[in-house]
Amino acid sequence: MIISREQREAIEAQFLAPYATQSRASQGRLHAEPEDPYRTVFQRDRDRILHTTAFRRLEYKTQVFVNYEGDYYRTRLTHTLEVAQIGRSLARTLGANEDLVEGICLAHDLGHSPFGHAGEHVLNELMRDHGGFNHNHQTYRIVTVLETRYSGWAGLNLTHEMLEGIAKHETEYDLSNISGYDPALRGSLEAQIANMADELAYNAHDLDDGLRAGLITPDQLSEIDLWRQVTEEIGWRNGKLDDVTRHQIIRRLIHIQNLDVIHATSTAIEKSGAQSREAIQRLPHYVVGHSEAFTRMNRQLKDFLYQNLYYHYRVMRMSVKAQRFLSDLFAAFVANPRQMPPDAQARIEQDGVERAVTDYLAGMTDRFALQEWQRLFDPFMRT
Repeated sequence: MIISREQREAIEAQFLAPYATQSRASQGRLHAEPEDPYRTVFQRDRDRILHTTAFRRLEYKTQVFVNYEGDYYRTRLTHTLEVAQIGRSLARTLGANEDLVEGICLAHDLGHSPFGHAGEHVLNELMRDHGGFNHNHQTYRIVTVLETRYSGWAGLNLTHEMLEGIAKHETEYDLSNISGYDPALRGSLEAQIANMADELAYNAHDLDDGLRAGLITPDQLSEIDLWRQVTEEIGWRNGKLDDVTRHQIIRRLIHIQNLDVIHATSTAIEKSGAQSREAIQRLPHYVVGHSEAFTRMNRQLKDFLYQNLYYHYRVMRMSVKAQRFLSDLFAAFVANPRQMPPDAQARIEQDGVERAVTDYLAGMTDRFALQEWQRLFDPFMRT
């Protein structure tokens, strides 16, 4: 049996919620293309994102721990895959378009620089007088300009809805510029689900990596309400935290977070009375989120992670290293752009030397950035 694109679109029309985004109602692409006979437009978008160079580079980009710290900590790639899995599960349960959610999730961190948020902060400071740097903006730039895979246009030529979801991706600590899209409209249900999936993933998995690394301990977490709730539910009483128990705790944390989001979102949508995609976007508030009680507990966990993990002295040391590496590379390439590869130099005339250098640096993996620094500043390193 072969299922055609038209049949898939009919299945969406039958089973998706009335306020979901349907593939056949897409506003289309900037450059017209023939339809795929078997994939919907959002499935096609997702596949294009998955095959980008930027996506593959996520394997060696920092989530919290720089790549050489160990093979078992999360990278931007594994984080992204975990976000996509959570996003798909939420979308399926809430009647949203699963393919659109997955595409937004897979794209959401493409623009991250090497060395995680530390690298982003350094590049933003270096570009302060030249438009700044934000990884969400860079993601949008990658999929619309920098990925060169087609002879007829720059970028991936994604659908309007996928691009809007990427442009309006935001979390509490990471607000994106939504210029080019109606600022009166919030993100679609699918974009909001992708945002929430990102938050659920990094809360649980950064906690997991912090515990594994020994940067945080169960004793430190004893006053955190979510930690107490989860450990009580699985019957763990501050004994030895072995790998199996830690996995059980993190798994349970994700589970209760998902359940709370599902029920709180369903209630919010019902109260709103929204019956269309546009109605969801015109609401004065997001509909995808936690209950009030769970929001307070999540706030407590986030504050704990910021103070005890992201600002841990070992993580901060890497931040200082990142500042030195990227600052040195930026200054060297701006002073003499001919040290960059020809394809990076080619963007100078159109975008200016600072932006071209930043595009080159932001595309680097942690490992490649370190190697470039050595090539330029270590006299015994081959160039």
